Amino acid sequence: MMGSRPSGRAAGAYGWLAALTLCCMPWAALAADEPEAASPEVAEALENTRRSVRSSTEWLARGVDGWFGNKPFSQGGKVSDGLLGLALLTRQHEKADFSLRFNARVRLPNLEDRAYLFLGRDDRREVISDKPDAFSRQQRLLPENPADRAFFAGIGLLAHESLQFRLGLRGGLKPYAQARYKKPWQLGPADLVEFRETLFWSLDERLGSTTALSYEHAFSATLAMRWLNAATITQHSKKFEWSSGLGAYRSFGDQRLLSLEALCNGQQGSGVAVSDYGLQVKWEQPLHKDWLLGELLVGHFWPRPDALSPRGRAWALGGSLKMKF
Repeated sequence: MMGSRPSGRAAGAYGWLAALTLCCMPWAALAADEPEAASPEVAEALENTRRSVRSSTEWLARGVDGWFGNKPFSQGGKVSDGLLGLALLTRQHEKADFSLRFNARVRLPNLEDRAYLFLGRDDRREVISDKPDAFSRQQRLLPENPADRAFFAGIGLLAHESLQFRLGLRGGLKPYAQARYKKPWQLGPADLVEFRETLFWSLDERLGSTTALSYEHAFSATLAMRWLNAATITQHSKKFEWSSGLGAYRSFGDQRLLSLEALCNGQQGSGVAVSDYGLQVKWEQPLHKDWLLGELLVGHFWPRPDALSPRGRAWALGGSLKMKF
């Protein structure tokens, strides 16, 4: 995985990558400006939507917390990491894909400080296997099977600052379990290595594991690079699925971020060393206050699903709205 390299075709991609970077620079030049204020009607609708999503999450959390004791939710209950996302993406020659994602984590007073409730709606395989977000199908501009999107919920336990356990249910009341271990090493003021291992079990995949290793280097307070690698194997497939990505990230402050990423992935035994690789440019910035974010992705990829298929090429475009609550 570490040594996998794209074929010679990727060399020609740097021309369009440079052009895309130039296209994104006017956006980046506006990074110091505040986002344009929404009209009063739109602002009120956004605020009401955010309040409704948060209150609905708290209502559900209160009900679950009541199973474990009589302490009021107001005494320490808290919603954190709440995110509601709408995304539209398309790859050339493929049908456009629209997705709705929801994730939240809630502290439950009756379970004390080390336990929490998690819930959301996302790709079931990615949730169970704990694949890094950077390698999700949405971030790689790949269409998803709507049948793979499912609601999930469960209880998490922080056994140690590096170790946590999760027991959850996903669509169809199918159980799954996870044990997560994460360990960072600060090699120096500008260098960070992080190792993450997740052991999981589900009815479909049975036992499995996902291993992720990343290296980050900060060139300055606003410019950094990251090399991220991950591999997943299960009893059901008995073959590794791997992904690797190298990216440069330029912050313009106030949650404005421009990134350039080279991505590749493959599967053991497929007959193809790299089944998909490509380059993409991503821009993210606030659209309303600091909790409604917009994201635009443009990429070009060279897929080859198996040894019998020629390597193709396809442009890809994606856009999303993300509401924090």
